[in-house]
Amino acid sequence: MLLTYQDELESHSPSIVFGWHTRLGAFGRLTPPWVRVEPVRSEGGIRDGGEVDLRIHRGPLSIRWLLRHRDYIQDAQFCDEQVSGPMKSWKHVHKFNKLAEGGTRLLDEISLELPAGSLGRTFGASFVRQELARLFRFRHRRLFTDLARHAPYIDNARLTVAITGSSGLVGRSLTDFLTTGGHKVIRLVRDPNRIGDDKIYWNPQKGEIDLEGLSRADAVVNLAGVPIADRAWTAKRKDAIRDSRIEGTSLLSRALRDLEHGPQVLISASAVGYYGNQVDSLIDENVGRGTGFLSDVCDGWEKATKSAEKAGLRVAHIRTGIVLSGGGGALHRMFAPFIMGLGGPLGSGEQYLSWIDVDDVVGAIHHILMSDELDGPINVTAPYPARNAAFTSTLGSVLRRPAVIPLPRYVISTIFGQMGREALLEGQCVFPRKLTDSGFKFFYEQLEDSIRFQLGRMNDRVG
Repeated sequence: MLLTYQDELESHSPSIVFGWHTRLGAFGRLTPPWVRVEPVRSEGGIRDGGEVDLRIHRGPLSIRWLLRHRDYIQDAQFCDEQVSGPMKSWKHVHKFNKLAEGGTRLLDEISLELPAGSLGRTFGASFVRQELARLFRFRHRRLFTDLARHAPYIDNARLTVAITGSSGLVGRSLTDFLTTGGHKVIRLVRDPNRIGDDKIYWNPQKGEIDLEGLSRADAVVNLAGVPIADRAWTAKRKDAIRDSRIEGTSLLSRALRDLEHGPQVLISASAVGYYGNQVDSLIDENVGRGTGFLSDVCDGWEKATKSAEKAGLRVAHIRTGIVLSGGGGALHRMFAPFIMGLGGPLGSGEQYLSWIDVDDVVGAIHHILMSDELDGPINVTAPYPARNAAFTSTLGSVLRRPAVIPLPRYVISTIFGQMGREALLEGQCVFPRKLTDSGFKFFYEQLEDSIRFQLGRMNDRVG
C-alpha cells in the first residue's frame, strides 16, 4: 500500500522546515494528542542509523515499534523504516521540496504492508488510510502554526528557559515547542536522581533549589501545581492545591531575587478563578479579584512572586482559562461520556466557560517571553468565551452525539461539594485584552475549531 500526503508552506524555506524536524521536541509536537505514544529510547536523531524505540498504547494493548532512519539528505529528506513492530513492513519518506517562490512543499510518502495477509488488507486497509489521513492533517496544521509562531523572532537570540511543571499538560507542550524553535529548556525536577544537563533539582516542601543551575537560564516559566478539578476538595486536598502553588512560587521568587546573575523574566501561572464568579460582566485585566477558595488561591499565588518583582525582574501572571487538549484536562475527560451520548450541560448551563486551546496557551507564553513589554496580570483565554450549554452542544456536534443529558446542580453539589460549585457551576466571561492589544494571534479563536483540531475531527465539518 502506497500513501502520499502533501502540504505547502509558502513562507518557510526547506532549510527552516527541515531544521524544525531535526530538533528535540519535533516528535512530541507531531504526535497527536489522541495517540498515546511513549518514547522508550532514541539515539542518533534522524540521520542514517538513528533509531527510535516506541511503545504505543491503544486501549489495554501496548505495542513496541522500533524504527531506523536512513536516506538522510540535508534540508531535503529523511526516512524512517520499521525494524520491528505492528506492520509487516513500513517505510516513511519525509521530503522537503523547494517551491519556486521559496517556500516548501512537504511530501510524506508511506509504503506499508499490513499484517495477516489478505485478511489484514480486507479489514485493516480502510482503517489505516483513515487514521493516517487524520494524523497528517493534524501534523501539517501544527507544523504550520508552530512555524508561524517562531517566524517573527527568527533573528532573535535563542533563550534558555527553566520550566517548573514541565511534565504537566501545558509544560510538556511548551517544552517541545520551545526546543523545536531552537531554544533550550531546563526542567526543574523533584527527583535528585534525574538531574543532568537539562534538569535541575528543586523541592519546594523542603525549600531546596539548585541556584547555580537556575542561574544558567534567561527566563523562568512557573507552571507547577496539583490539579484543581479532578476530585472533591477535602481539607487536605485544598491544602495541597494552595501549598503546591504558593510554596513553589515563593521559593522560586526568592531564589531569583538572590541570584546576582540569572533570569530576568518570570512568567508565573495563575487562573481566571482569580475573578471569582462573575456571571455576565466582560472581564479584562483591570477587574479586581472575586471571592471564594479559587480566588484566594490565585491571589496568594500571584503575591508569591513579590520577591522577584522587587528585585527588578519582569514578572507576568498568566491567568489561564480551561485549557483544551485531546491529551488531557477537561476535554479529554469529557470525551468518553460524550462519545457514548451521555453528555450535557452542567447545572443551568448558563455559566460562562473561558477556554483556550493548549497550542494558543503555548503560543501566548512564547509571545510573552519574546516581548519586552508584557508584564503583570495577563488573561490567557480565547477571545470568545462560551456558556457551558453552548460548549457541550458544540462538543456533541463535533462528535456527532446528542448532548442533552444535564447534570443537575444539586447532584454536582452533592458529589463534588465546594469544588463542584466553584469549578463546575460558576464561571467568568474573560477577555484577553493585553494579548490582543499586543498583537498576539490566536489560531483557535472559535471553540469548534479548537475541539476539531484537538480531537482530530477537522475533516468532519458539515456545510
